[in-house]
Amino acid sequence: MSIANSIGTGASVLDQYGRDDSREVQGDEMGKDQFLTLLVTQLNNQDPLAPQENGEFIAQLAQFSTVEGIETLNTSMESLLSGYQSSQALQASSLVGRKVIVPTDKAMVDTTEGVKGQLALPEPSTNVYVNVLDDEGSLVTRINLGAQDTGMHDFVWDGTDASGNIMPPGRYKFEAQASIDGENKQLATLLPANVDSVSLGNGAGGQMTLNVAGLGSINLSDVYSISQ
Repeated sequence: MSIANSIGTGASVLDQYGRDDSREVQGDEMGKDQFLTLLVTQLNNQDPLAPQENGEFIAQLAQFSTVEGIETLNTSMESLLSGYQSSQALQASSLVGRKVIVPTDKAMVDTTEGVKGQLALPEPSTNVYVNVLDDEGSLVTRINLGAQDTGMHDFVWDGTDASGNIMPPGRYKFEAQASIDGENKQLATLLPANVDSVSLGNGAGGQMTLNVAGLGSINLSDVYSISQ
């Protein structure tokens, strides 16, 4: 298992952090040398009977200093962004082969080990339960949690059906429901998923995505926690 896209060579990273004020001027940009040359030329060719006011020179210098400051700020922000992206890439790559907890109702389950999940209960309920269904949608068993207060609650499936028989490993769906004010309401669940690989820059907004077993691609920002 490996990262799907490279994050750049060490030379390119060093180049990003090693920039200085002597960089080559691009296109129609005006650098320090060009500005000073223009300023000296302007002084040499001004009308001696109507010299330019000092205030005009100060205004030009202030304008150039402002533009130069914005350019320096942009360069600094690019370096900070590059460093953040590299740090995020290292963090994401460290998750390969590990389990993460994500908001989903499906999970690949090794039934010899079972699975532990969580559900979010928005209001107190007199009856909370989780239906376990196989990949074809058939009910395997029901996990009864009874009456529960508002909050996050754990549930565990041992990998057996309602008769106590071990089910085959595979993908299973967990439908958490609760009786609230006389109605059965669907609840959000959090389940573990194994990270197979990482893709850089393919998610929404160019963010990194995790390729997890049984679920496909999810954004790194969707990870609720990392399973121990």
